[in-house]
Amino acid sequence: MKIDWDRRHCARKGHVTYAPDDPRLRVRLHAQTAVGEAWRCLRCGDFALGEPHGSGPASDAPLVPRGKVLRDLFILRFLAIERAVRGVFIVLVAVAVWKFSNSQDAVRRLFNEYLDTFRPVFKHFHYDLDHSPVVGSIQKAFGYKHSTLLLVAVLLLAYALIELVEAVGLWYAKRWAEYLTVIATAAFLPLEIYELTEKVSYLKIATLVLNILAVLYIALAKRLFGLRGGRRAFEEERHSASLLEVEESAGVQPSLP
Repeated sequence: MKIDWDRRHCARKGHVTYAPDDPRLRVRLHAQTAVGEAWRCLRCGDFALGEPHGSGPASDAPLVPRGKVLRDLFILRFLAIERAVRGVFIVLVAVAVWKFSNSQDAVRRLFNEYLDTFRPVFKHFHYDLDHSPVVGSIQKAFGYKHSTLLLVAVLLLAYALIELVEAVGLWYAKRWAEYLTVIATAAFLPLEIYELTEKVSYLKIATLVLNILAVLYIALAKRLFGLRGGRRAFEEERHSASLLEVEESAGVQPSLP
């Protein structure tokens, strides 16, 4: 089913109307009804009752995202939410590592006490806790130096900060955030691939696929790094669309250069 991004957005955010000075365009955007005047929405093309939200030269009409642009914005905001959730989670992990570094001995004693308590229970189910990979990893962590754990916490916080900055920038469709997302995500792809060689899991596979798709989509759709004409083609596309907003909404075919 094809999604009508224009009407979907107008249903959520409301219509955007504009009264151009050009009489030829103004008459196409305006209608008089039994209940009052109506103006055509610059996004979806439907008529909305009431005064226009703005007026002036056609070239000064507001740049209203619609169609493919709205779809791209929806995808960017989905990625922004994913980055924000990941960033918050990494912050919580960093705080846990920091707290662990300050009470390492107490946590070790508590862990060993619980291990002694649950060892007979797991032995009844024929599971050897002493040779468990999870238990081994936890016991190995107890051997890390305090300075090493602090460094890990700082690195995790730095990574979380990058994720949160990406999230804010992508939510507002900032071009610098698109570059940052592509570079930062691509930089961690080799590490994610290496982790898959160590142990395969559905979560790791899904994360890797999502990150690869995010890199390819943003780089190609936003014409980053000179792709598909680069920034010049991207700006020309936006500028061309902004000059034709009113004409397209009015149903006027733009003149060919």
